[in-house]
Amino acid sequence: MIANESTEKSAPRIRDAFLHPSSWTMFFLGFASGLPFLLVAGTVAYWLRENGITLRDITMIASAGLAYSFKFLWAPLVDRLRLPLLGRLGQRRSWLLLTQVLIMFGLVAMAVVTPVQLGPFVVLTLLVASAGATLDIVVDAYRIEIAPVEAQGALVATYSLGYRIALIVTGAGALVLADHTTWSNVYVAMAACLLIPVVLTLKAREPDVLRVKAQNWAQAMREGVVEPFADFFRRFGGRVGLLVLLFILLFKVSDQALVGGIMGPFYLDQGFTKTEIAAVSKIYGIWIGIAGAFLGGMAVVRWGVERALLVGIVLGALSNLLYLWLIGANGDVRMLTLVISGENLAQGLLGTTAVAYLSALVNQRYTATQYALFSSLITLPGKVLGFYSGRIVEAVGYAPYFWITTLAIVPAIALYFWLAPRVRLGEDAGAR
Repeated sequence: MIANESTEKSAPRIRDAFLHPSSWTMFFLGFASGLPFLLVAGTVAYWLRENGITLRDITMIASAGLAYSFKFLWAPLVDRLRLPLLGRLGQRRSWLLLTQVLIMFGLVAMAVVTPVQLGPFVVLTLLVASAGATLDIVVDAYRIEIAPVEAQGALVATYSLGYRIALIVTGAGALVLADHTTWSNVYVAMAACLLIPVVLTLKAREPDVLRVKAQNWAQAMREGVVEPFADFFRRFGGRVGLLVLLFILLFKVSDQALVGGIMGPFYLDQGFTKTEIAAVSKIYGIWIGIAGAFLGGMAVVRWGVERALLVGIVLGALSNLLYLWLIGANGDVRMLTLVISGENLAQGLLGTTAVAYLSALVNQRYTATQYALFSSLITLPGKVLGFYSGRIVEAVGYAPYFWITTLAIVPAIALYFWLAPRVRLGEDAGAR
């Protein structure tokens, strides 16, 4: 009888958590956070290709997404700096509004300038990428502060749903629109999609957080910049701490190496239309990725964070080799569907296990800055490889590049086995 009562009580709590206004606030903020990513790191490659830009230049320009890998550098600034004028909205809402407005401005400006004026276009792409990376920082901090720990599950779920819908809109939606109108019109339409999140930001409540004002600049720098990093090395020590950071740098290199501008030209070169790419890769593939994310969650529960992460790393790297089947596919949609199914399922699983691992390393006193550091490092090497992907493919071809991205995971696997007996995860995370 007690168990039944407990079950009956838990169901309304779960329902209430997902129906709470803060959950749907996070849905729209997740949408806003996800919207600029592909527009500067993936979709833009199609626009550039159709304007005759070389593959080498495309992959370098689409590497504007590297801004997401360096966001930890200015995360303390977002935490501490009160914006003039906008600051009356509160620390979090003011930064939310500023970054969303900058993204809208940048997308519209890209539509006006177009790749014909390549220099200004690249500058605007970097502006949108930087504003998007900053928005990521603010949204993560807002989510942590807006609700207690027991409500975070619902907030993360609705945030992820909004983020993935944004990927569908800016991936599949943008490609389909581009088959019927100009790319400039597409980017203006994408900017207009941010109007609802902007209005919601103005209506949302500021988190009830008491912020201690530093007495002087030195104290502010120590608490905001020095302590989050010092705490990490106090817990893990010098050698183990550095190798943990190196492991974080390397274990998603295979995944991130395909995120930039190389895949758009690859699909086009294999004879697929933009609509086919949109339907299979940007719509169907997103939902397969969600299924993979749920599998990753189940793996963490069943096997624990460390074993689940190892499975994710191996499957994520091997899934890159599936693209070898598409070389010379000549527009075979069935083959594209099969490859996307395997690749997105593996990457979805890796994504969930990676978040679980990074979360298990963080000291909650410094959640925002430490998580920004980890989530930035995890994307950096792959994006650097993606930056040079155009040159590599022009030199050796697509097949060797996919092999390079797969084999690049070997050092991370070696580090995994070295660190496993030496690192403790969870609330008392640190060196054993």
